[in-house]
Amino acid sequence: MAIEVGTEAPDFALKDNHGRVVRLSGFRGEKNVVLLFYPFAFTSVCAGELGELRDNLPAFVNDDTQLLAVSTDSIHTLRVFAEQESLEYPLLSDFWKHGEASRAYGVFDEEKGCAVRGTFIIDKEGVVRWTVVNALPDARDLGEYLEALKTLEAI
Repeated sequence: MAIEVGTEAPDFALKDNHGRVVRLSGFRGEKNVVLLFYPFAFTSVCAGELGELRDNLPAFVNDDTQLLAVSTDSIHTLRVFAEQESLEYPLLSDFWKHGEASRAYGVFDEEKGCAVRGTFIIDKEGVVRWTVVNALPDARDLGEYLEALKTLEAI
């Protein structure tokens, strides 16, 4: 079961598609974070969702907000995927320890060995303010993310 709104977001340190370590706590006090878990690179629904974010990137990567996308793929797979799809935001690898961050957020599918489609909007203090979890085949609604981010601007 996914962590709930109002919960302190579990910290993690994951390598991005360039091998750099990204810590969620590194954004605390600086930026809100849109933390998006997705099953696998190179699948049609994932490519569509991440491409839609790419096409609307200024709403998700700016002075107040950072987008972080996490899958259990290796950093090498994520590097090729990012290049192929022209994704210029961090793709984080939850490969080893396999699914550790996904499990911490309650979105790891033990049977399939990957994350389900979970999104968490985390405020600058590190508290989860909005979440949605969809089944593997069900794409998320980008408009919902934008509405949730607007509520943080009002705080």
